[in-house]
Formats: sequence, structure tokens, C-alpha cells
Amino acid sequence: MGQKLIYVADDEVNILKIISSFLEKEGYAVQAFTDGESLVDAFRRQPADLLVIDIMMPGMDGYQLCTIIRQMSSVPIIIVSAKDTEPDRIVGLTLGSDDYLTKPFSPLELVARVKSLFRRIELDKAEHNLFVQQKLGDLVIDSNTKRVSCRGQDLQFTVLEFGVLEYMAANRYRAVSREELLDKVWGFASAVETRATDDAVKRIRKKLREAHSRVEIETVWGFGFRITERDT
Repeated sequence: MGQKLIYVADDEVNILKIISSFLEKEGYAVQAFTDGESLVDAFRRQPADLLVIDIMMPGMDGYQLCTIIRQMSSVPIIIVSAKDTEPDRIVGLTLGSDDYLTKPFSPLELVARVKSLFRRIELDKAEHNLFVQQKLGDLVIDSNTKRVSCRGQDLQFTVLEFGVLEYMAANRYRAVSREELLDKVWGFASAVETRATDDAVKRIRKKLREAHSRVEIETVWGFGFRITERDT
């Protein structure tokens, strides 16, 4: 396995240096950018394995950057931002980021989340023979291509969204707790706030509704979620 390449974009040079330093200590190759345009140009020449991007940057902001990258790739994206309201988080996650960290944050937590996303991808590769292709109602969940389709329409799931839906589909006959999802999908339940699961489920529900899928994710209050198929 080659060295993972991570692109980091933030207009605060000190933060760029801190993030780059911690990621490089973990053995990742890092390229730093102070604006979104430069990152996009670099990504077109050489796609990275993961992106860490700020929202508030001159010129192209993080939201625009996330949108453009999502048109080209399903690469994992982590947003780091001083914008910490729920609407800001929802916008960032809806546009296709896989995780959202608010400033100030612990560099060690960022590293843990980076490792978690890479671990999820590797686990999916290692376990793809267990569920190469699951069918659930009008959905097809393909572990090889990491695609979710509804009656032939690709629903454009991110890596994290795919992991959540795939795990819930594999455990469709029971309710799954938030803590279990954090442990199995994120990989470190004690280090991530439980609202991360709610954010991911909101995005999945939105995509299922827009595709008019019969598959739904119900909330089991005080516990977690259950995946069901609506009667036609």
C-alpha cells in the first residue's frame, strides 16, 4: 500500500502548519494550500486520497470547493471551520463532506478522524466478498463500487454515507444504536459526538426521499435507527 496523499486548504498559515505537521508525523504525504482554487488545480493533476478543507477562504470558499470536488470524485472530505452552528454543519455535510470539525479543535482528534475514514475504506475493501451487492427494496448497495442506486439511478453517496447505509442494510432485521454505528462505521465511538450519526442519517434520508425510494430509516428514540421498506 502506497503512502496516502492528503490535501489541506486553509487561509490561516499557522493552522495549515499544525495540521500538516500532525498528519506528516502519522506518515501521510501532505500538500497545503491557502485557497480553494489552488487545491482544485492540484486535484485535477493528481487526485488526493483525502481532503481537509476550511470554509472561510478568500475567493472560492469551502462550500464551493466541496461542491466542485464532489462533481469529480467521492474522495473523503473533512471540513474544519469556525462556523459552528447547526445550519453551517448541515450545509457542509449536505454538500458532500464526510465529517465536520469546528475550530478550535484538537489536532489529535483530526488525525483520529482521518484514520477512521481510511480504516473504513480498507475494511470495506477487505470485506467486500461478504456483501458484494446487497439488494434492499428498490436499492442496490454495491460494495465493490461504493455506489447506491435506486431503480438504476446513482444516488451519489459519500464514503461515510455508504458505510452507514451498508451497515444498516446488513443488520436490517434489528435496530442499530448510535454507539454501534460510531464504533463500526467511524471506528472510535468514544471520540466522536453522537450527533455525527444523526447528521449522516439526515443526509441519507434526504437522498432516499429525492429518489422516491421505498426504503426509509426510522429513528428509535433514545437508542438509534432501524432501516425499513415502505409498503407500495
